[in-house]
Amino acid sequence: MKLKPFRIEQYYAKYEFTAQYMLSSSDAESRSVEELLALEPDARERLDRLWLGYTESPGAPYLREAIAAIYERLAPDDVLVAAAAEEGIFLVYHALVGPGDHVIVETPCYESAFELARSTGAEVSAWERRYEDGWANDFAALERLLRPNTRLLYVNTPNNPTGTLMERGVFEQVMGLARERGLYVFCDEVYRELEHDPADRLPAACDVYEKAISLGSMSKTYGLPGLRLGWLASRDPEVIGRCLELKHYTSICNSAPSEFLSALALRHREVLVERNLGIVRANLPLLEGFFARHAHLFEWVRPDASPIGFPRFKSPQDVAEFCEEVVRETGVLLLPGTVYDQPGHLRVGYGRRNMPEALERLERFLSRG
Repeated sequence: MKLKPFRIEQYYAKYEFTAQYMLSSSDAESRSVEELLALEPDARERLDRLWLGYTESPGAPYLREAIAAIYERLAPDDVLVAAAAEEGIFLVYHALVGPGDHVIVETPCYESAFELARSTGAEVSAWERRYEDGWANDFAALERLLRPNTRLLYVNTPNNPTGTLMERGVFEQVMGLARERGLYVFCDEVYRELEHDPADRLPAACDVYEKAISLGSMSKTYGLPGLRLGWLASRDPEVIGRCLELKHYTSICNSAPSEFLSALALRHREVLVERNLGIVRANLPLLEGFFARHAHLFEWVRPDASPIGFPRFKSPQDVAEFCEEVVRETGVLLLPGTVYDQPGHLRVGYGRRNMPEALERLERFLSRG
């Protein structure tokens, strides 16, 4: 297995913990342990008594029960808890595909979604979304990518980095095509429940199609990346079983405190979502106004979900050079689209409470001419 350097993580490793403002964060506003424990009267006492031995490899039963409750048709045994979504991506690809197989990956995407598919020895094709098309999914283009040995299709909705949802009709076509061809669908849904209008929410792929695997996480919508917990959800017991077998060679089991706090958070996920959705809705108009004032530099397809967007950078200046200049001069961190193989774009995040301050700093920087 050979992997290219993870450009997104390398870039963040360089700046994330020294920059004063994260104007590119992919997660929503976080919370303290104290805030989580306040959600249930006896939570602190139960946490104090928590046994710090090994945990069950599939995840604690009470946590899998809380996760299954997110979905319409799942039972706790249909859930495998992982050490963050990143482990889930690794498990699915290396459990289900290998040399001789063909995988289709929707792009632009989080880098590991493509690179970990490639690392299995499978052939990998990109189902490309284009800014010029409003980041729309071209179903006909997907059909043209199919091969006799296509085994798995990766999709991401709501999408990272564009913050856009797959059109409902296309989503239904994708599921229908997968069922017809017997393909696995690996659907990255880590931003699900953070649709700006909840009426736009798509059903979870695992509820719609029996060979679909939904990827979830505590990190993004719920704003709890420090818990380092994610999960795979599927009604196909073979998928869960094979991923569990591989997990025995990776993390084996999860952190007991993280499982406890994640289950607590998920039992009250409406509280977490409501707060973060409020921040997103308040910040988005500020960002739109900023882009309108600097239309000579930026334009974008307005996101309809998540706390991120992927504006086009119209300056002749190299986008990576621009982002580095901004963070050096202002302490505001943007993410250049080069880490997504999209050098004409940059990623912005608007899920943090201090986004208006970050935007003000960037505005002053641009106004200097």
